[in-house]
Amino acid sequence: MFKKILIANRGEIVCRVIKTARRMGIATVAVYSDADKDALHVEMADEAVHIGPAPASQSYLVIEKIIAACKETGAEAVHPGYGFLSERAAFAEALAAEGIVFIGPNPHAIEAMGDKIESKKAAAAANVSTVPGNLGVIESTEEAVRIADEIGYPVMIKASAGGGGKGMRIAYSADDVAEGFRASKSEAKSSFGDDRVFIEKFIVNPRHIEIQVLGDKHGNVVYLGERECSIQRRNQKVVEEAPSPLLDEATRRAMGEQSVALAKAVGYDSAGTVEFVAGQDKSFYFLEMNTRLQVEHPVTELVTGVDLVEQMIRVAYGEKLAITQDDVKLTGWAVESRIYAEDPYRNFLPSIGRLKTYRPPVEESAGGITVRNDTGVTEGGEISIHYDPMIAKLITHGPDRLTAIKAQADALDAFAIDGIQHNIPFLTALMEHPRWQEGRLSTGFIAEEFPDGFAPARPDGEIAATLVAVAAQIDWLTMERRRAISHQLRRGAATKEMLRTILLDGAPTRVETRPDGDAVAVRLVDEDDGGEGRVYRVATDWKPGEPVWRGEIDGKPVSVQVRKHPPAGWDLAHRGVSVVARIHGARIAELLAMMPEKQVADTSKLLLCPMPGLVVSIAVEEGQEVKAGEILAVVEAMKMENVLRAERDGKIAKINAKPGDSLAVDAVILELE
Repeated sequence: MFKKILIANRGEIVCRVIKTARRMGIATVAVYSDADKDALHVEMADEAVHIGPAPASQSYLVIEKIIAACKETGAEAVHPGYGFLSERAAFAEALAAEGIVFIGPNPHAIEAMGDKIESKKAAAAANVSTVPGNLGVIESTEEAVRIADEIGYPVMIKASAGGGGKGMRIAYSADDVAEGFRASKSEAKSSFGDDRVFIEKFIVNPRHIEIQVLGDKHGNVVYLGERECSIQRRNQKVVEEAPSPLLDEATRRAMGEQSVALAKAVGYDSAGTVEFVAGQDKSFYFLEMNTRLQVEHPVTELVTGVDLVEQMIRVAYGEKLAITQDDVKLTGWAVESRIYAEDPYRNFLPSIGRLKTYRPPVEESAGGITVRNDTGVTEGGEISIHYDPMIAKLITHGPDRLTAIKAQADALDAFAIDGIQHNIPFLTALMEHPRWQEGRLSTGFIAEEFPDGFAPARPDGEIAATLVAVAAQIDWLTMERRRAISHQLRRGAATKEMLRTILLDGAPTRVETRPDGDAVAVRLVDEDDGGEGRVYRVATDWKPGEPVWRGEIDGKPVSVQVRKHPPAGWDLAHRGVSVVARIHGARIAELLAMMPEKQVADTSKLLLCPMPGLVVSIAVEEGQEVKAGEILAVVEAMKMENVLRAERDGKIAKINAKPGDSLAVDAVILELE
């Protein structure tokens, strides 16, 4: 077996590979850019080599620097992770020329299947069902529009060398094609160094289902079931699960056997993923093959018990697969949420900055539930503008789908992040969504269920009662601490009861809190029935300053994210509902209710930068008349281009930014009259 390997990547996937290598007794080498010198993957590896400036094009994408790092450290093999150089045949060939083993498929397989255009040709030759489209490289906007007109709308514009949603656009008209063609080529060039794109028919109301395959260098290939990846936003996967709630055993077998046949046709010899678009009627069409480890591989590992990274290393070393198709059994259900540095309340715009708080839930297997967190960050670390905004992957496994979903919701509630914006509120709300829980999915799920974007849910029903009960317990605890510190509470004495008003985002609830053994009893005072209301028994070991309140309400475990909100309140988040809980005596609550609301500043005549980013282009000039919907500027952040449009008719009065400028969030790009 290899004695030392280098992982040519950054972040969580490096940490993931290191864990398996360490278990196998293999030493590891990390590489890092200027931006990653203090990153977790650098700390975890046995050795680390600096390879250049922050931009990936000057560090993680430079083959010569990776090879030099191997020679410097004596690494015998390289695991590429995903992204960056993982699907570049030239990288595998360059390593081989230096006598270094590539922990991935052979260059021929990468060329045949890693390129989306070539992979579709190979699939067609192997009699695999493919989506109608144009498999040639498109040279101009005019040619793109002509091809799209011939295929029929809607169409998908896709980067040939792409992945992770980069360089992908759905077009419903010729104008969409013209705009999307330019954006796709630009993103593809920036992310992969290859601006080739192609066009295919977009299947309406589709599901995204992929098959995990595993091959060795002795002609053996197996499939390890499927993953459903239909919950996507802007073609970027957000939540994945295994198995799929759509498939039956016959369809699973058909997709798996086609995937194996395709892999064998190109001599595939590592872990890889064959992706399909599936209709609601279980029909399926080949999309592409990713010749690398997928971001969502943990859900397959949890339902099969197979460590895919270990298998990749063993195959690269020349070992035969120890797994036959009959050995593959799917047990239970797994769900993965991708936790991103983005603001769900501002159309998921990227967020950068320092992780002031990063406290993931405890990783454990207990009571039939497994919680796993794959990450590459630590508290105090920096989320950079230069790379993908993913912070972590939270995975839960249970005996069935609904149990795994509930475990995921519980784990998300217990995941505390502060200092940047993040999508945990959205993910938690998604776990509670009836359509998601019923498994009625499509790649349009988020757009269909959240057409106006994600807005904070109003606290209602049991969730509101839970938040009130937690706020009351926190208030009781802090009041007791204050009285003890100020010597108002005699030693050994206890407060008998408190009557308070709790405002959840301004909505008042009167509560009576009193001691109940090692807990407190919180009564929701109902004015309409003489002051009687439901009583909740709240028990916890929580202490002020801890970012997650963990305890029991009426014997049921509950987690609520907590942060002080001066002067007399707390930010609480639970099950996708985020509120400010203000706690007062009755008279103060009455007076606050009469206070005028603060007026929000009018920014309708300003184009503000919605996220920290780089100005790619300004599409207008001062004095130009514009109509609502017209493109004003393009801003790039975390390798994604964001088109900013006019929200109203007007005239450009002043332009404050130019292409190449690096802007902070809410910086004024231009002003309208």
